[in-house]
Amino acid sequence: MSRRIFPTNVLVAATITILTFAAVSAQQNVRNPNDSSVSPATTYRAKQVLGSKVSIDGNVSVGIVDDIVFDDSGSIEYLILNNNNQLVTVPWEAAKFNFEKRSAVIAITPERFKEIPTYTVEKYPVFSTPAYRTQVYQYYGLTPGQERRAIRRGALVP
Repeated sequence: MSRRIFPTNVLVAATITILTFAAVSAQQNVRNPNDSSVSPATTYRAKQVLGSKVSIDGNVSVGIVDDIVFDDSGSIEYLILNNNNQLVTVPWEAAKFNFEKRSAVIAITPERFKEIPTYTVEKYPVFSTPAYRTQVYQYYGLTPGQERRAIRRGALVP
């Protein structure tokens, strides 16, 4: 097998061509904010959530979103509903929003909803305690994220 040696100028030209091609390809993948043919990811503002009307099974109104609770990583953990000056904690994933109508629906029966503990602005619960998280999620038939991951790994039995 013979070895072919290319002159330096050929290698430099080939390298420039490859780098130029890569740069052009990268530019084509960058979204142009003025290009209406590319649809950006949908984002929502807190204003679109706060004040939203919330209902449960049977189209029963249970209040409005009064506050949002974030976890340490900055993700929304809970919605706080104001139900006649009684506050109710709802896991974010339990609510299905219609952002255009500023409304949300929670798949829970009125009977079950009445069982959920309420509190007032004078005395908030400690949202981050594992016992509180587990209790709140169970009311809505959900499992907190950390526990779901542990169950999938086999570290916890559901």
